[in-house]
Amino acid sequence: MLTPDDFTPVTLEDRAFFLDLYTRYPQQHSDMSFVTMVCWNHYAHYAYARVGDGVVIMSTIGEEKTFRGPIGPRDPSVLEETLSLAVREGCATPYQVFDGGTREWIQSLYPGLPFRSDRDFADYVYLASDLCDLSGKKYLTIRGHLNRFRRECGPVVEEMHPESLGEVREFLKKWCEWRHCDEAPVLAEEKTAVLYAMDHFADLGLSGLMIRANGEIAAISVYDDLNPDTALVHFEKGLPDCEGVYKAVNQDAACMLAPDHTYINRESDVGVPGLREAKLRYHPDHMAEVYVAEKVDLEKRHQGRREI
Repeated sequence: MLTPDDFTPVTLEDRAFFLDLYTRYPQQHSDMSFVTMVCWNHYAHYAYARVGDGVVIMSTIGEEKTFRGPIGPRDPSVLEETLSLAVREGCATPYQVFDGGTREWIQSLYPGLPFRSDRDFADYVYLASDLCDLSGKKYLTIRGHLNRFRRECGPVVEEMHPESLGEVREFLKKWCEWRHCDEAPVLAEEKTAVLYAMDHFADLGLSGLMIRANGEIAAISVYDDLNPDTALVHFEKGLPDCEGVYKAVNQDAACMLAPDHTYINRESDVGVPGLREAKLRYHPDHMAEVYVAEKVDLEKRHQGRREI
């Protein structure tokens, strides 16, 4: 029987294991990214267990545990072990699915098991060419803001390299002072995550760019590959000195990524109205959905279940 004692904390040393796993079973959502798990481990306490030929992931936020998987071959017996564990040890919504194909497979085995789409945590996925070119009337206002920014701030775009990370940390310190990170719990957690990413930039296989205005870093973007055709932007930060800097770093990163990627995943809006409006303004190609199952429904999952 699968128990929490079977799980091992996700650490930086697990990168090769997860790279191999995700090469064989590509992921679509940012929360399944190895970089996301490691950088946010101080908050979500990710751990994994190898069950059969698959992998089950557990996350613990506060006292609440959630589970996902199996990642790997679609083994009904491993799925049943995972769902049973979610019922025994999980919170009120203890089981999450991060792609539609897996949800359909589970519901083919448990036809009566409902899933709820969690809109707040659905990732926005854009065509890289759209974000780079910004063509057509739908981007007219954004192009106007960009033209003004480039005219007034004289930006210079540079790729992020290990030797520039010290300067990036100083930029992030200024950004946190502006945003009062230490007074806002969510921003305090993000501060820890982004500084971890800078401390382990090369080990995590990250890439990024900086925009300078008047010689100083005004914005950064940090990204890597989520799957063979999708880049994932993990962190994007800008200072308020030059209006339009966020639009500029968005486009510049997209143009850097577009030659090798069809899509760019820019993560979710976590239910923040202003952030949702800003992300919708860029016209996503599609959303990478999150589906959650309630514990009360998992407890009744055997009703009408097909034989495995």
